[in-house]
Amino acid sequence: MNIRFRALPLFALLALAGTASAEKLLIERVQEENKAALPARGMTMAQVEAKYGAPSDRLDPRGGQKRQWPTINRWVYPAFTVYFEKSKVIDAVANKADETEVGPKPPVR
Repeated sequence: MNIRFRALPLFALLALAGTASAEKLLIERVQEENKAALPARGMTMAQVEAKYGAPSDRLDPRGGQKRQWPTINRWVYPAFTVYFEKSKVIDAVANKADETEVGPKPPVR
């Protein structure tokens, strides 16, 4: 059995490559940005508010029903969301720049 493969024309390959690179991944943008722009792990709520100002939204706390489930607070700023365990920063995550950026879903309210 003789099978022949046909190569795609060059313009078709270029068209496919152009659409694949049009989307910018959230992780790529975050890697390009300065990490110092986000709150550091271990900062207190007071330190975060003093450095970055009041958050645009303070989401309802989650957890805390049992001793082994600490209360998690989330503060939303225009560029990032800060996660606190009790009153200390455990993580800060960059928000999507726009709807076309591929990344995590917005926080549940």
